[in-house]
Amino acid sequence: MAAETAPVLINHMTIQPNPAISLASINSPSIINPNDSVVAVEADEIPTVDYFMLFSDDFDERSKALENLGHVCKDFGFFYLVNHGISNGVFEGVFKGLSDFFNPEEIEDRKQYEKKSPTDRIRWALRSSPGENREYLKVIAHPQFHCPSKPAGFSDALEEYFKASREIVKGLGKAVSKGLGFEECYVEKAFKLESGFDMSAMNLYPPNFISKGSIGVPDHTDPGFFVSLIQDVNGGLQILSNSGQCINVNIPHNAIFINLGDHLEILTNGKYKSHVHRVVVDNNKVQRISVATLHGPSLDALVGPAPEFVDESHPPAYRAMTYKQSIEANGGDEIDVQSSIDQIRLY
Repeated sequence: MAAETAPVLINHMTIQPNPAISLASINSPSIINPNDSVVAVEADEIPTVDYFMLFSDDFDERSKALENLGHVCKDFGFFYLVNHGISNGVFEGVFKGLSDFFNPEEIEDRKQYEKKSPTDRIRWALRSSPGENREYLKVIAHPQFHCPSKPAGFSDALEEYFKASREIVKGLGKAVSKGLGFEECYVEKAFKLESGFDMSAMNLYPPNFISKGSIGVPDHTDPGFFVSLIQDVNGGLQILSNSGQCINVNIPHNAIFINLGDHLEILTNGKYKSHVHRVVVDNNKVQRISVATLHGPSLDALVGPAPEFVDESHPPAYRAMTYKQSIEANGGDEIDVQSSIDQIRLY
């Protein structure tokens, strides 16, 4: 089933971010009460970026699109990406493969992918607790692609999607660089994107046969350059805006939701922000499948505040670490990736 199209309004007012605020800390009953059922405002603060226009042959159109991307990254930190070149058929192939993979009658077969080692490249788990309520499949997508061999056709569909996603990673790297006022290879060089480490978490959210708890995934940010997300039906994903509002994410048809990652925040010394988000499932009427891919720097890329973003008024706000060190600093491993931005942040 395709996601329903949601109206998009762009607010051009600059909002100062509050890094201390989190979804769980909001007490306004009109937004969210952590002790009651989850309520959030509708997606009236999520802007749209036209990927095709970022590379338009028309100089003025391209300049305006790049300027808009810089504004969106600074004042929002998340957006819907449209005209990205990935067909709806590719999306549907991935959703069909995942639906078949998560067949409840074949759960015993999936247990072969339960955690065995920190070096796993494919990992499966079924969580049912008040704090995490989902079934997931995680795979390393790049630099080497990994996927279960069954069901038939699943690996091919997923590989096609990831190959297309890599083109978007490279393109957004160039566009973000230009939006920041640098040469187009700036982000690629800083993150070593050609060998960037991508991990994808593919989720099946309840209702299901052991469903417990209202939270699919608790409050978190994600490491990396950015996170791309597609889903078969809308409902459940919520993100915290710069203004402190918890926003329901309703992805327009054939769009990709992009959320900036921790390491773009670190590289820009806080100019661009990684935003807290979570998934709620208590209002789900049907099962929902999502594919969230963390597009990261190379594991050996040393990422810290770049000199271009540091001066007397803006001293370094983060420690420099390799990407591998940072995703393991909070107890994670290369496939159960954990944000460590709180440990990396200096103040």
